[in-house]
Amino acid sequence: MTEQHPDLLLPDLLLTDRFTHAVDYARWLHTEFRKGTRIPYMAHLLGVASLVLSEAGGKVPVTEDMVIAALLHDTVEDHGGQPRLDDVEREFGPNVARMVKGLSDTLAADHDQKEGWEERKNAYLARLRHEPLDVLVISVADKLYNSKAILDDLRDPLVGSEVWKRFKRGPKEQLWYFHSLLEIFQDRLDSRLVGEFGRVVAQLDAWPK
Repeated sequence: MTEQHPDLLLPDLLLTDRFTHAVDYARWLHTEFRKGTRIPYMAHLLGVASLVLSEAGGKVPVTEDMVIAALLHDTVEDHGGQPRLDDVEREFGPNVARMVKGLSDTLAADHDQKEGWEERKNAYLARLRHEPLDVLVISVADKLYNSKAILDDLRDPLVGSEVWKRFKRGPKEQLWYFHSLLEIFQDRLDSRLVGEFGRVVAQLDAWPK
């Protein structure tokens, strides 16, 4: 008897009207642009969701809930904190809310009351060491998208090193954060996204500061 390949035993990933609702929910909330650009923020959310979708058939089974959480991963820290998380749970269920909470570096409802950058990033790193693998897949997709966007801007003669001025911290701190994330991803997650993130971080390291 021929042994069936393990990947063939995974259920197919099918997107339903819950996914469509999540796109519309994110579109309604995220009317802003990416930092320092005229790129609609939805480009980032759809890009992260696309990277998560591309992992279907991998070591971590990708579910519709994961894709929805990828679309909504910034809703809580950027648009309302804990009250927003409660709304996400009402609209999309406790599993999506669990992942969105795991992907958020603050639950502060008031943007001006967020914890400091270092405090938020260190707390996120500490939690990420123990989050379930579904959260890690979305997290590495998010960080890969962000790091690749920085690298693309560094290569753009119209932007170059000015890209670092868009962030609360400069290249030294941003690269510390990327390396700290990469260490956790490499230790806990078997995904080609981790390898790609590592390659992008290495190129950022090598870029003149």
